[in-house]
Amino acid sequence: MDPVHVTIIHYSATGTVHALALAAAEGAEKAGAQVRLRKVPELLPAAVIDAVPAWSRHVRDTAHISEAALDDLAWADVVLFGTPTRFGNPAAALRAFMETTGPLWAAGELAGKVYSAFTASNTAHGGQESTLLALANTFYHWGGIIVPPGYTDPVQFESGNPYGTSHVAGDGPPGEVARRAARHQAARAVEVAAALKAGRRDRR
Repeated sequence: MDPVHVTIIHYSATGTVHALALAAAEGAEKAGAQVRLRKVPELLPAAVIDAVPAWSRHVRDTAHISEAALDDLAWADVVLFGTPTRFGNPAAALRAFMETTGPLWAAGELAGKVYSAFTASNTAHGGQESTLLALANTFYHWGGIIVPPGYTDPVQFESGNPYGTSHVAGDGPPGEVARRAARHQAARAVEVAAALKAGRRDRR
């Protein structure tokens, strides 16, 4: 059977969500998937970004990462979205990309794929769960198959978020627990997508 195709699309201002995206890519690849790691473009002017050293540094450090395109969604069996929280919602840059997907949605090309999401906030109760649930609202409209991590691995009892991997950025960069959770979440999504792919093949 062809390997599962995984696209990881994320927005990260200073690198926290990017670190989770890298861990998710590791987990998906270890599970046997082909992976595309993509970022969405910045919306704010360079003057705003350059005023925050960590932000401008991250933009430079990730200049080599390709920006997400609709083809990355069409190609994928699994799509993982990563975003910081913005007042309990996904970042505008990620939403702006998602709102370009109308042509794929209208053609039914977003339905039947596996979707999952991860996030970070500056504080412990900074809207992590509501951000992940807000992303799920879009997945419902797409006809997606939402695969959360739940409590399906011991690391989930350490990380504590069954909706998706999350991290408190105010505590510093993601540590090993958060990275393990992201790897597990991606691997679980690959496992479910592989079963779906095999079932669809056997029906033909």
